[in-house]
Formats: sequence, structure tokens, C-alpha cells
Amino acid sequence: MAVLERNLEKHLDLTPNALTVLKKRYLKKDLGGQITETPFDMFRRVAKTVAKADLFYNPGADVEAMEEKFYQIMANLEFMPNSPTLMNAGRELGQLSACFVLPIEDSIDSIFEAVKHAAMIHKSGGGTGFSFSKIRPENDPVKTTRGVASGPVSFMNIFDVATETIKQGGTRRGANMGILRCDHPDIDEFISTKMENNKLNNFNISVAITDSFMRALENGTAYELINPHTGEVVGHLNAQEVFDRIANAAWRCGDPGVIFIDAINRGNSVPHVGDIEATNPCGEQPLSPYESCNLGSINLSTVVENGQLNYTKLRELTWTCIHFLDNVIDMNRYPLREIDQRTKDSRKIGLGIMGFADMLIKLNIPYNSESAISIGKEVMALINKESKKASMELARSRGNFPNFKGSIYHTGNGSFMRNATTTTIAPTGTISIIAGCSSGIEPLFAISYTRHVLDGNELLEGYPLFMEIAKQRGFYSEGLMKRIRDEGSIQKIDEIPDDIKRIFVTAHDIDPRWHIRIQAAFQKHTDNAVSKTINFPHDAIPEDIKEAYLMAYYEGCKGITIYRDGSRDKQVLNIQRKGEETWIEPRPRPIRTQGATERINTGCGKLYVTINSDDKGICEVFAQMGKTGGCAACQNEATGRLISLALRSGIKVESVIKQLAGIRCPSPAWQNGHQVLSCPDAISKVINGYNHSGVTTSGTLMGACPDCGGALEPDNGCLVCRFCGFSRCS
Repeated sequence: MAVLERNLEKHLDLTPNALTVLKKRYLKKDLGGQITETPFDMFRRVAKTVAKADLFYNPGADVEAMEEKFYQIMANLEFMPNSPTLMNAGRELGQLSACFVLPIEDSIDSIFEAVKHAAMIHKSGGGTGFSFSKIRPENDPVKTTRGVASGPVSFMNIFDVATETIKQGGTRRGANMGILRCDHPDIDEFISTKMENNKLNNFNISVAITDSFMRALENGTAYELINPHTGEVVGHLNAQEVFDRIANAAWRCGDPGVIFIDAINRGNSVPHVGDIEATNPCGEQPLSPYESCNLGSINLSTVVENGQLNYTKLRELTWTCIHFLDNVIDMNRYPLREIDQRTKDSRKIGLGIMGFADMLIKLNIPYNSESAISIGKEVMALINKESKKASMELARSRGNFPNFKGSIYHTGNGSFMRNATTTTIAPTGTISIIAGCSSGIEPLFAISYTRHVLDGNELLEGYPLFMEIAKQRGFYSEGLMKRIRDEGSIQKIDEIPDDIKRIFVTAHDIDPRWHIRIQAAFQKHTDNAVSKTINFPHDAIPEDIKEAYLMAYYEGCKGITIYRDGSRDKQVLNIQRKGEETWIEPRPRPIRTQGATERINTGCGKLYVTINSDDKGICEVFAQMGKTGGCAACQNEATGRLISLALRSGIKVESVIKQLAGIRCPSPAWQNGHQVLSCPDAISKVINGYNHSGVTTSGTLMGACPDCGGALEPDNGCLVCRFCGFSRCS
């Protein structure tokens, strides 16, 4: 029996989701796959390893005392370092960084050197960011071969295939950020490249927007396109038209994001080292070539006591966390010699936060309010200020970072700073699951949801703080939680008091402008950048996206990632074009399929649902009543035909389930303890069970987790499963 199961009673502060994530992705295992450490053994392993760095600077340091300090902030779920530190500290791999940026120059040697280095980083558990802006445009002449260049997008596909092949240390997927400047001649192709869902699946992509582009946009004029190989102006594009194309693509599929590259470089603390051209995969960590960054997050929900923020505790936590992160730099085993050198030259670290939504709820503050913006600024200003004090104190005993001279901190012989940056707001997908708190600075994503467990059963779960208050005030019931799960929000449920609705808002209850204002509030007091998803409803239009981009730029954000609900559900296959018309042609039905038939109770009688699959997945659905004839029978036949047509046209099965689930008729029924609301609802339940998709919440989830079948949700520009910790970005 595994150690985790034998010692489960020791982990009462960890949620079931936290235990699942730790067991699957973090805890040490033997060659037979059996877990050989408990979660608190893991925290001890990490604390012991990281504390040893103190001896490099003071042979007489009390390492055991520092180890205990580091252990306590993790074991109390007050702080978590980035995932590679938890996974690899004290183990053979020893690679502790999450974020890397690699250079790509305009040569085959440089491009394939970057592919090799990216593979090494992915294998060690890190994610990589690249600027492809230096690669000459498509059809540009190549003197050495007397041929023509294929352009940056073609090379991105090579990186994508390599990433797909490499599994990150067996525990993390490969993840990349691909960036192209808006003034690159191939910018149009780059903008549209992810509108076909089968391309660059291992990339987030972003357009690097310049101040000159924004001025052209303001003035309604064209801007210059520059060939990076020659430095010559080779054309002009209308800024408004390019801006429209970026917004339309993001509206369609969520990509590209935008980064404001000049704003990033205005915040560059070591400008003498060179301009920053790229970021890590989720965009919150701008880095110079070959730099890495070590990140960690304070759980803000743990600094609320009796309805008040404990500022003393927050200050002390900040100092301990900065010491921890600086030590990580020295204990790290870097995958490349160049990364070792460049990382230690600047010693960039990024302390951020998670549990912001939990903190607001405990303080009785709505997320979409001026009070939330004020408290966000206040908290991050304190962390940023104290992190600088802590870094200065470390510099007095350990020395300034090597690139200090020429940095923004170098004001004379009496100035000190250990780290070129100290603060970052990073995604906290899996570490927030371990800590049992809300992710990053995101609002709640759901208040009620269904967990799929290994024996095939479903458990109805809810957000703990909501359930606690609902029970205290006497309006809790399992039926209520099911309604919340089905509707995705509490805002239209009459029996819930208005003051509760005001506090327990979810991502899709919040106007996008509030999302941006929250991001901007944290950016004002963050050295690096802020990772945040700007959520839009399904019926948003491209004009809404453009308004968000402009607002983010003028509010001082360094980038923005939007997600329109349902935008990634569409998959374009077999597209036929005729003039300006576009339509989808369904794939032919194969001669032979295989499947199953399930009987399910409905208010109209027993419904027999047959699901058949071909080599590409579910391809047809038939629904037949136990009794023949009548309107119900013909409506079910029509429903089955339309579902089959949609599935063979490339529509994701999860999208079909979402459209059918929750439809009500006057005569609901029950089966195996679950309510069947109508014949379409019954069909969705059968398809869902057949597909193991885990889609149970109306209109908010992103389909099934490929690891556990749970529901994916957008989080900080990525997709994360809150049940098992799977992330499409890392």
C-alpha cells in the first residue's frame, strides 16, 4: 500500500483535489510507480534543499532554522513555489525553474539550436518563450541556397512538433509562447495561424504591439513593415485593419493575445543588457535571451483573520518568500550553461499571489467593485515594497546581482539590490489546487460542479465558503447546488439573498472591464507582468475585444489574454469556399460503425439512445421512444439526425452536450437518483456517459480533461483541470 494512503490522516488540511494532484504529479514514486513520500515529506524535501543555499554565503548559518521556516510556510499552505521546484528540489533532476526564454536568430543553425534547447528544457519541466521576429519573411531571398525563405510561421510548426514529442519529465506537458512583432511582414499569416484548431496546439501566440502601431491606430493611418534581415521598410499596413484582424482571430479562437512590447521595455530593470523580446508561455514573465525566472505565490486567503487583513503576517511572509526564491537560484540545476550564467547575472525572481478571490469573499468585498481594486493595489504595493526591502537586505550580505551596475537600482556606491525583479503575478493552476485556494487574481470560476470519481460515480461539490454561509443562513440544499451547477451562476436564483449574490460572483458574471481594471491594479505594483484571463460571454462581438485591448493599453497593462465563452469549441474541418461564402461539409458515414444502445427514463416514456463511432470518434446518434409514432418520436428522430450531422462536420461532442444538457420539459423523470429534465437532456446524458467528457456545467466549461475526464476551465490564459491538475500550458 502506498505511503499516501497509509498516512492519509496526516493530511486533513489538504482537499481531495489537492491529494489527487499531488499523488499524480508531484510526489516521489519508486520504479514500480508506488508513491514513496507524503505531501509533507515533499514540503520537507523542498525546504531542506532550498535552505542549503545559505551555506554558500555563511558557513555558520543556521540552516535547520531556515529549513523549518521554509517548511512551515508551505505546510501551512501560505506559500507555494512554482511546480518544478516542488517536483524536482532534492531529486536527481534538480531543475527548479518554470520560465525560460530562448533566442532565435535569422539562421538555420540558430533555429535548430533553439529547437534542441527547447527540448532539453521541456524534458526538465520548464516552459519556453520565443520571439520569431528576427526570422526573415516568407519568400525573402536566401543567398546561400539561392532559394527563398519559408518564413517564421513555418518554423513555428517545427517547434510545435518537437514539443508534442517531448513529455516534460513525465509530469508536465511542453508549453511555448510564440511572439511576432506587429511590424514583421508576415504578421497577417501569424495572426490567423491558430484559427484552424489543428495547428500550433503546443503554443500560445501573441502579437508584440508597439507604441508606434498604437499611434497609427489612434490617427487612423498606416504603419511601416520592416524586414528584420535587412532592416529596410518593405511595406505598409493600415493599423486599424490589422487591429481588426487580431481582435477577430481572438474572438474566434482565443489567439493571438497581445503584449505591449514597448511598455514591457519601459519596465526593463536592466536596459543595458538589451531589449526584452519575449515572455514565458503565459505571458507574465518577460525575459532576456537565456534567462530563467523562479516564481512563487503567497496564498492571500491565509492572511485574513477575523475579517481583517493581517498586514504583519503578510510582511513577514514576503521577506521569507524572497529569501526562499533567491536561494532557489543557487540550488537550481540549469538545463543549459548559458541559462545558468544569464539567470545568475540578473537573479530575477517573481513573487506573486493566489487566493485573491477567497480573500475578497472573506473580507465581504465583491470582485467587481472599487473596493476590490483598492485592496488589490494596497496588497500588491505592500508585497512589492517589502520584497524590495528584503532583496536589499540580502544584497548587503550576499552582494548585488552581477548586472547591477547600469540597472535602474544603481544610484551610487551605497545602493543595494540582490534581484533585478522581485514580483510577478503568475498563473497558479496546480499550486492553487494544492493550497486549496482560488487561482492567481482570478475570480471564482464555478460555485457548484460535478466531480467524476474512479468508480464511475459523480459527486456534487461546491465552493466551501458559499456552502458554509448557505448552511449558516438556512438556504442550503442539494437541489439548490444542482441548480447552481446547471445554470453556472447564482445571480438568477431567487432564494439566494442579494447580499450573497453580490459577493459570490463568478468569472462570467463579471463585465470584462472589471477584469481589466483588476489586472491593471496589480500591474501598477508588479515588476514583471500579470497573468489574467479576460472573460467574455459567448454573445460578445469583436468590437468588445477591441475595446478591451485599448482599455488594457491605456490602463498600463503589459499584455492581455481574452477568452470568449465557447470560442474554442468550434473546429473547422473540410471547409468549402465559393466566392465569399463558407460552409462545412460533413465527412461521409463509414459503411461499418460500432457503438452501444442505452435505455433512459424520460417524462414521455422510455428512450433508447444509440451512439455509434468511427475511427475519428462519435459519428452518429439515434434516439427512439419505446412507443412509436407521435410528435415526440419524430422530434427525437430529428434531434438525432442533427446531432449526427454536427458530429460528422467536426463539431466537438462536448459542444453538442452543452447545447442539449439542461433543456427542460413539463414532465421530468428520474433515473438512478438523477433527474432527467427532457428527451434532449436524456440524450445529452447518454452521450456524456459514452464519451466520459465530464461536461456538466452549462455554458462555462471547456470540454474534457484528457487525463481524468474532468472539466477544463480557462485560467490565466490557459486551460486547467481543477480535479487532477492537468494544464494545456504546463
